[in-house]
Amino acid sequence: MDNLRQWIEEVLAQNECRLYELEWLPQQPTPILQVSIEKLDGSVDLDVCTQCSDAISAMLDEKDWNDKEYILEVCSPGAERELKTFEQIENALNSYVYVKLKEPKQGIDQVFGDLIEVTPEFIKVEYKVKGRPKKVMIEQSNIALITTAVKL
Repeated sequence: MDNLRQWIEEVLAQNECRLYELEWLPQQPTPILQVSIEKLDGSVDLDVCTQCSDAISAMLDEKDWNDKEYILEVCSPGAERELKTFEQIENALNSYVYVKLKEPKQGIDQVFGDLIEVTPEFIKVEYKVKGRPKKVMIEQSNIALITTAVKL
């Protein structure tokens, strides 16, 4: 999978995209290689998925990666996606997020707001209470779950 990841990342970089997540799902009737992607600005659309799917497919055929039948699925990670790695959190800077805390901080155990700062030690989220802006610094170790969110 390490070589596969590297090959796919190279193809995506040539298409001005990045890998969000790579999953091999062998338990399906026909195994699925699922490649979640996004453009460098965090967006993605059907044309980008199609373009990257064609490029990845051609590369996998050339490398003769797998001699058994499988399905290549190139997709968006979704509008409300879990941020699983520091890099994914960092790439979500200035995005609207949902954060669930392991231990309450400043009287809150979850928050919806704008991710305004990211370091390896903490994140800073700006949110509103009764229309007034507030900020909370949350230690990375205190994050139970962080996702991008859709602001309604």
